[in-house]
Amino acid sequence: MITSTLDRSGEALGRLALGDMSAFEDIVKEHQSMVFSIAYHFLHDRSLADEAAQDVFLRLYQNLASIMSPQHLVFWLRKVACQRALDTARKLPKTPPVSLEDIAEPTEESPDTDPLLSEGLRRMVASLPKDARAVIILRYQEELELAEIARILDVPLNTVKSRLERALGVLREKLSRWTGGVAR
Repeated sequence: MITSTLDRSGEALGRLALGDMSAFEDIVKEHQSMVFSIAYHFLHDRSLADEAAQDVFLRLYQNLASIMSPQHLVFWLRKVACQRALDTARKLPKTPPVSLEDIAEPTEESPDTDPLLSEGLRRMVASLPKDARAVIILRYQEELELAEIARILDVPLNTVKSRLERALGVLREKLSRWTGGVAR
């Protein structure tokens, strides 16, 4: 029988409560891809995302006593990963926009996705302000509900809704200009 992530996390939290420190390794293995993914999609740099993920798990280790349940663990990890990615992004120098001519030609066609479109969308999301980018990543990459995003970012639900609406409007406009008005 396949157990869910929350079941495995609950078991590991129980083992930690009994003093089994190897259970922390199980928690890291279970959630490292989620934490890294949030950081990577926000920062677009593997080494920065890896550093952010390591910091998140270090903070988790330091705050294990405050984790109340498997659901709280997942919420806590997402929240801290977002905060750490935001902090890192604030320290990064602003990068100039890249022209379409600077993007490498795709080497082979992929039947599933258009690499040029994927890269263009990635760059468009990366160009959004940090708060709007966080909402887009949590909504569409992590597939979280708006209420959960509000809790993670520690902002009112209506703020999340307005940031999402504005960000999607900006992305639509950028996509429309990038495709020459074809994307409608």
